[in-house]
Amino acid sequence: MIDALVLVVVAALAALAVFGLVTTVINRPPDRWTRLAVAGVVGLLVVQAVIAAVRVFSGVALPETSTFLIYLVVSVCVLPIATQFATAEPTRWGGAVIAAGAVGTAVAVVRLQGLWDAAGG
Repeated sequence: MIDALVLVVVAALAALAVFGLVTTVINRPPDRWTRLAVAGVVGLLVVQAVIAAVRVFSGVALPETSTFLIYLVVSVCVLPIATQFATAEPTRWGGAVIAAGAVGTAVAVVRLQGLWDAAGG
């Protein structure tokens, strides 16, 4: 994994979590801007996942390859699912759902980086 990309992804996830909390506090349901913000972060996650998967399947030896790949899939899937839940019934709490998804995804990304670093990658 690329350390700089991990930092950008975690920063984007933190910003998305704050955005979700702010929309909850100001009593605004998820809207087009929420979907665009999530799409931007998911785009970064997909780029990271593709790079990491290519490197793993190119021969980088990880101590827990299956765990790494599962976290990789989870990191890409959580935000779209959270967005679906948040927009299914648009209330002020949709932003909190987005924030929770962003925090959960950030934890998965940090765990991915830890697994990668354990392999000396």
